[in-house]
Amino acid sequence: MLGLTVGLIAAAQAVELTEEQRAAIEARIAPVGEVCLQGETCGGVPSAMGAMSAGGDAMAAIDGEATYNTACLACHASGAAGAPIVGNAESWAPRIAKGIDELYNSGINGIAGSGMMAKGGRADLSDEAVMAAVDYMVENSQ
Repeated sequence: MLGLTVGLIAAAQAVELTEEQRAAIEARIAPVGEVCLQGETCGGVPSAMGAMSAGGDAMAAIDGEATYNTACLACHASGAAGAPIVGNAESWAPRIAKGIDELYNSGINGIAGSGMMAKGGRADLSDEAVMAAVDYMVENSQ
């Protein structure tokens, strides 16, 4: 037991870090993100729900193009799994004819028997973010 105690004391005294080493360790263990709750401003940007509760238009606060680029682009730029390609009015026309609510539903809940997964496989997206991405795709495919 004495050997273990002496070893721990020696190990504790042997670890003297420079400021650069401490900063590097802090950077490695820093949180990946932060939680932004309704009504809070995080990183200088109000949360979408905060914009809605403040009387603002939450959809305007969500960037549909950014959501498209991170969640939808892989299929809707290549046509993978039969996805309509953004910009191809012919492939979008029958879908648009069903109405925007149907397109929102397809984006949020997916389409059974097809490659269209709910929220494009991104369960972390809000319904509003998916709807903004759908709006972006429709606007650029008419």
